[in-house]
Amino acid sequence: MSVHRIVVVGGGAGGLELVTRLGDKYGRGKDVQITLVDRSMSHIWKPLLHEVAAGVMDTATHQLSYVAQANWHHFEFAAGEMIGLDRAAKTIRLAAVPAAADEGEGDLLPERTLPYDTLVLAMGSTTNFFGVPGAQENTIALDTVEQAERFRRRLMAACVRAQNEAEAPVPQAAAQDGGDGGQRAALLSAPGRRKVNLVIVGAGATGVELSAELRNTAEVLRSYGLKLDPRKDVGITIIESSPRILKALPERVSGAVAGLLGKLDVDILCGDSVAEVRKNEVTTTGGKVLPADITVWSAGITAPAVLGTLGLAVNRLNQIEVLPTLQSKTDPDIFAFGDCASCEWPEHGFVPPRAQAAHQQASFLVKAIDARLKGQSLPAFTYRDFGSLVSLGKFSAVGNLMGGLIGGSMFIEGLFARVMYTSLYRMHVAALHGVWRMMLDTVANRLRRSTVPRVKLH
Repeated sequence: MSVHRIVVVGGGAGGLELVTRLGDKYGRGKDVQITLVDRSMSHIWKPLLHEVAAGVMDTATHQLSYVAQANWHHFEFAAGEMIGLDRAAKTIRLAAVPAAADEGEGDLLPERTLPYDTLVLAMGSTTNFFGVPGAQENTIALDTVEQAERFRRRLMAACVRAQNEAEAPVPQAAAQDGGDGGQRAALLSAPGRRKVNLVIVGAGATGVELSAELRNTAEVLRSYGLKLDPRKDVGITIIESSPRILKALPERVSGAVAGLLGKLDVDILCGDSVAEVRKNEVTTTGGKVLPADITVWSAGITAPAVLGTLGLAVNRLNQIEVLPTLQSKTDPDIFAFGDCASCEWPEHGFVPPRAQAAHQQASFLVKAIDARLKGQSLPAFTYRDFGSLVSLGKFSAVGNLMGGLIGGSMFIEGLFARVMYTSLYRMHVAALHGVWRMMLDTVANRLRRSTVPRVKLH
């Protein structure tokens, strides 16, 4: 009974960094037990999912097994989805883990409870469909690797179908024109031929970055033999209800990104919202009907629905309301951080749902939990905004650096911004594995990219 049990629910960027550092600090002793809970068996940095969807990143080289990380850093891993909380008994309830089709009959793990002394909720966020008819059924969100891979497979299939139509026999009318040029012109205007239409709902960082990566993917696919014009045969449209894209970022950043997307022939429809999503088209409140082979929904986030059933104070997005110490306003033994927490940011509103916020809060909680174990008063969390960066793939990157990093605010673009953007992920890898392994991983990825296709082709 002298063992203090720390349970962290959620293996995203913040949760995994937290248990890794706690495991390194306490895991070798016998007084503290650290357990990570997640419904998946592996981790991938969520800001990379748009690259997975576009096919420019192979998940096998960037996923991290929770079991392996637990072994290396002296914490335990419990697979399962949290479905309940008993605050009086200090236990959480985990759903059964079903076996895959080739893993035999029955559940892989039964429904069970897990005791805690300190509970940390880092469950991230899910897509908010805002009740739009057909949105949840007919769009693809990018919350998980499985969703990103599903989008990539549908993109490949749509491109193959478009090529098949392009190689179909030329209509009889074209033969009367004579010459290859006439046949090609007739084929392009044939009623049966259509281009691949991609609609992205929401012009936040995910939607904007995905649109640029998709344009790059279309160009790469052409180099591998798909006879598609990457600009004419693949249409990309972003729908944003706000007057401008990237509304959470400074207007100068938004304007620069919009200009770059315009050069990439990405259509931007601002000031209009989605009224309904059908299987092959999107209707806006302004009366526009957009054909869509694939529709991606990245218009907003909400915390997991289970958080609203735990008896803890939550806001309208199901985010746990926390004190400056990141403790739940309802229960001091429960902490929450990252996208699933509503943390006030004096004079600015609330801490934004960004990777840098989760990283800062994870670092803070290592110190706060240490103080808690020693019976000391807990410090207050202070968020520092270091700016925002948006990657447009190989084409460019745009952002602004702020605060303590440079002593003010500075607009950046191009190569320097791309280097800064890449360094964000490298900082995450370093937090999980250390600087030396991060450097070796960087070199290995460079070598791997020189020997494999630039997009995932199957």
